[in-house]
Amino acid sequence: MARTRLPSLDALLAFEACARLGSFEAAAQELALTASAIAKRLAGLEERLAQELLTRGAKGLALTPAGHEYLPQVRQALALLQAMPLHRRASQQRERLRVTSTPTFARQLLVPALPGFTAAHPHVELELTLSVPLLAEGDAGADVEVRHGAVPDDIAPAQVLLRDRLTPLASPELLARFAPLHTPSDLLALPLLRTPLQPWATWLRAAGLTDTPEPDDGPRLVDLGLTLAAALVGQGVALARLSLARHELAEGRLVQPFALTVPAERHYGLVMHRPSPAAAAFSAWLHDHCRALQENSSAAA
Repeated sequence: MARTRLPSLDALLAFEACARLGSFEAAAQELALTASAIAKRLAGLEERLAQELLTRGAKGLALTPAGHEYLPQVRQALALLQAMPLHRRASQQRERLRVTSTPTFARQLLVPALPGFTAAHPHVELELTLSVPLLAEGDAGADVEVRHGAVPDDIAPAQVLLRDRLTPLASPELLARFAPLHTPSDLLALPLLRTPLQPWATWLRAAGLTDTPEPDDGPRLVDLGLTLAAALVGQGVALARLSLARHELAEGRLVQPFALTVPAERHYGLVMHRPSPAAAAFSAWLHDHCRALQENSSAAA
């Protein structure tokens, strides 16, 4: 008995998605492929069947008569495969989500809260990678990105996670080595840590120190977390985001010498590159988490 040469499962999935969604692009997004790959799989299936299944037009894809006849048969076969117990194991039902984040946000805000997301969404397998903000180097394969940038140039207003406030923070050990700080101008006697990600100008202006230039001594730290780390070991005063330093402030490892705070000019935002149920769940969870952090910071102030 001659063995029937069956089309590939990938080709059948591509056909079903194209028929349901009406375009190569939408099917590609759902199946995490490129539109070109979807088109090739469909073309291969049509060549094997010697039948055109979908017409390609300006308004999208449409089923041919042969496609109308073939689609319910394909859906029935796919449903049978999905119903098999071995195919429905928990490990097969997990949805993978790749998130890239700036290092300090990941370390200070995201990782400590991840158990809450995992408990609420046990079916999502989350993979976290780090980006380098100043060099604009991220993870090209990420589904979701936590980005640090200007609004609206780098981040849309709806994507903003935190609208942070900045204030000088220092370790008690550093402050003990200098005369007590009574006015903001006294701060100029201390080493001021510098980072291109967060210049001092805005806070200095708000403090009335308009003629004070940016600090130009000491290492230039191209990461907000490194700036906090340097402040913690007493190397200088950091102009820091209250949300990122909340644990260090609560534990007394950093001190806020002045009540004056200013709004950050750049913000953290969440950018979704590949929409999916897992990406939508993560986005909603992270927005809620950051909203709670911001409300707690406002209440504490």
